[in-house]
Amino acid sequence: MRNGWTLGSLFDGIGGFPLAAVREGIMPVWASEIEAVPVSITKRHFPDMRHLGDITKINGADIEPVDIISFGSPCQDLSISGKRAGLDGERSGLFIEALRVIKEMRSATNGSYPKRIVWENVLGAFSSNKGRDFQTVIQEIARVAVSGISIPRPSRKIKWLAAGAVVGDCFSLAWRCLDAQYWGLPQRRRRIFLVADFGTQCAGEILFKQESEKWNIEKGKNERSRIAENAGSGVKQYVVDIGYSTDRIQINPQLSVTLKANGGGNGANTGLYYLPVNSNDTVGCLCSRDSKGVSNQYVNDKKCICNDKYEIRRLTPLECERLQGFPDGWTEYGYDGKKISDNQRYKAIGNSVAIPCVQFVLLRMKKITPAHGGGGFL
Repeated sequence: MRNGWTLGSLFDGIGGFPLAAVREGIMPVWASEIEAVPVSITKRHFPDMRHLGDITKINGADIEPVDIISFGSPCQDLSISGKRAGLDGERSGLFIEALRVIKEMRSATNGSYPKRIVWENVLGAFSSNKGRDFQTVIQEIARVAVSGISIPRPSRKIKWLAAGAVVGDCFSLAWRCLDAQYWGLPQRRRRIFLVADFGTQCAGEILFKQESEKWNIEKGKNERSRIAENAGSGVKQYVVDIGYSTDRIQINPQLSVTLKANGGGNGANTGLYYLPVNSNDTVGCLCSRDSKGVSNQYVNDKKCICNDKYEIRRLTPLECERLQGFPDGWTEYGYDGKKISDNQRYKAIGNSVAIPCVQFVLLRMKKITPAHGGGGFL
């Protein structure tokens, strides 16, 4: 076992959890992802991290034990923008596969590893299947520590709260909704972060205790403020006929709406912004699916200008990277040095995580250390 804290990332995407881990002094050891483009991007940035491939083919007893396992399991079947098939859906059902890997590792290490896990998902998990799916999530995670434990579901009138905890004699878990805009990013992105500790009762302390950390949220906000001018508040909307459909356009951006897999790529809620024209009258990009142009919205044959003060354009992949807290150009090239298409970049970035939020959670997991235990615990 390596010295210091270690992390394994399931449903890794483009390496959001490993990036946040490295920034907080945690070593990413392995990752599991099946999408070729995200894997190629992640290999470029973490060439020494082992890639395990399809989670359904992983045996947790055979891979290197780690202190923390992260898994932002596919959320399409839990999202209000999806079909709401819940945990019975083909993709969100992979949550059970993640727990299988975790249980196999703990069985092979006599309950020593992983010591903690962190699960990230959309807020739709609270309401999916009338709240039963989130009950399943916390109940099945608790059963990693205590077999057969039953956790009740709140009444339909009360519903699941945005923050809560479950504490047992030998384990604890807590969840909290974090919004990226309060962690220094100009994007309204609310996600559930759930932390479980399989040896102590400190999960709540990890997520809820308020204190100043070593990384400065306000500093990060100032550093990213340049993005706000191009990222969209989404409070006001402008409806424009673009020939084949009507899309909502974000006006005078200060704060972006939530990035999705198609955000920036094909309009919808997150892709099109109604922006002030700069001193050069430069027209920004409007590339994918715009062959019919924007009806009656031309000035001097320049596509996508609504008038002499405002233009319509999409977010660029670079802006989307910044909205998630990734370094510039993180998704621009793959492991083989070939450029990644804009559409693939939009999809990969939209499916990823807000890095400062993950850093907050991982730093707290590292900082709140149990008095006992071994391995990577300091």
